[in-house]
Amino acid sequence: MRRRLIPVNVVIAALLFILLSLDLDQTKPPPAVMEKGKAIYGKECLGCHQPDGLGVQGMNPPLAQTEWVLGPKNRLINIVVNGLTDPIEIDDDLFHNPMPPHLHLTDQEVADVLTYVRNSFGNKASAVTAREVKKVRAEKKI
Repeated sequence: MRRRLIPVNVVIAALLFILLSLDLDQTKPPPAVMEKGKAIYGKECLGCHQPDGLGVQGMNPPLAQTEWVLGPKNRLINIVVNGLTDPIEIDDDLFHNPMPPHLHLTDQEVADVLTYVRNSFGNKASAVTAREVKKVRAEKKI
């Protein structure tokens, strides 16, 4: 009896097909995190930043596809936790409304809402973790 071997290129092609058919997007947050984040956004953020994340011209900045949202997570966490009183500039527009600190939100709630914002309104960025929020809070206390 003679054994038939499968050609290596067929095995490689099959493995490649399997890998490509899997959803390996590591930046895509779990649906539960997005649902929690959306609920928090509705209570805490929607009034100023609007349902579409585009903010209010000259007052509240947009959250859609800006470096403030897609850039360093620590900066964004710091704004949510500690607030912001200085005007900020986005695409040559100044936004003057101060943002109050959200000290009442837990680390997990801040992480969930920021993960939601970083993955909504046309944004696609890595998730924020409760550990990252906790670290930013600790740095502020020093």
